[in-house]
Amino acid sequence: MNELFDTPVVRSGTGCVKWDEHPHDDLVPLWVADMDFRTAPAIIEALQRRVEHGVFGYTLVPESYYEAIIAWFHRRHQWTIDRSWIQYTSGVVPALSVIVKALTQPGDQVILQTPVYNCFFSSVRNNGCEVVANGLELKQTYTMDFDDLERKAADPRAKMLILCNPHNPAGRVWTREELTRVYNICKEHGVIVVSDEIHNELTYRGRRYVPYGVVSQMDNAIVCTSPSKSFNTAGLQIANIICANAEWRERIDRAINQNEVCDVNPFGVVALQAAYNESEEWLDQLCEYIYQNYEALCQFLAERLPQLRVLPLEGTYLVWVDISALGITADELTSRLLSEAHVQVNSGTMYDPSPAGQHFIRLNIACPRSQLMEGLRRLLKTV
Repeated sequence: MNELFDTPVVRSGTGCVKWDEHPHDDLVPLWVADMDFRTAPAIIEALQRRVEHGVFGYTLVPESYYEAIIAWFHRRHQWTIDRSWIQYTSGVVPALSVIVKALTQPGDQVILQTPVYNCFFSSVRNNGCEVVANGLELKQTYTMDFDDLERKAADPRAKMLILCNPHNPAGRVWTREELTRVYNICKEHGVIVVSDEIHNELTYRGRRYVPYGVVSQMDNAIVCTSPSKSFNTAGLQIANIICANAEWRERIDRAINQNEVCDVNPFGVVALQAAYNESEEWLDQLCEYIYQNYEALCQFLAERLPQLRVLPLEGTYLVWVDISALGITADELTSRLLSEAHVQVNSGTMYDPSPAGQHFIRLNIACPRSQLMEGLRRLLKTV
């Protein structure tokens, strides 16, 4: 199994954001959230067949596309999705932006559970809305502050909560009980829940992703999905908005067209079907390898840098590390790592603009283990 993921793939010089934005001959990039693995063989073969056709005009999304989505979520997650609920678009971030545009007014409040994926902030602010932070509480791991969520949701200006399930960068896979409390609070106060579930397949050691659509029965809810993170196809730009409310779908469709994100490319359509129809075994092997990477990281830091606190990883391939014991800020450490060690990681300030963000870095461990360990050795030397 490991040979599928241990083999390095040369990505530098290919117009790759992760490798080419700050090029060095010996760069170890552990930052932007894509994987340094080749995608599943079935996806590659399907794309090769499509390339051989040689014509790449405007794409009509076939019924088999919707069938693949419906079958996958029913089989793997016991979520029954109606065909009419699915609206495709070019990515989850564009999806979030059009949903905010469609269902809020400038000046409305949108609740975010910080620290959280940085593009949530821009999707809210670019549409003239106000970000309201419902900060997660850090104990042994992160938990939701439901009392604070109740207070924030009760404000009549609060119209929407953007949920991250599983959560980036906290690494939590929210439980059914936690999601149910979110649903009850937001339903009571008329706050729409938009759930970004782009990392939904990346869960470990018995943790099970629970679709928010199952908990809410799609009442007062919109779910955004994509195979892009789980199958390493982000550059193919395909995602889906799942919404049971017909009036909301009409408004979202209008916003999709206003934002000009209504067209998708043929490769994304082909790749999604190959992922959901033929690549489940590859995905299970991937998750096992990533978790072994996490265990290797934990062992290395426990032995060599025990002052760093690694948060438990229940889902995603993004590890959240508390560096506060080092006595330097996350911005300072990430800058030094890039300039001195040619290792690129993300500063916590991207995901939490409060002072607490300076205490954390985010590491992407979806890479061959040799690459990860080299990055950790350079981190040790720099510190």
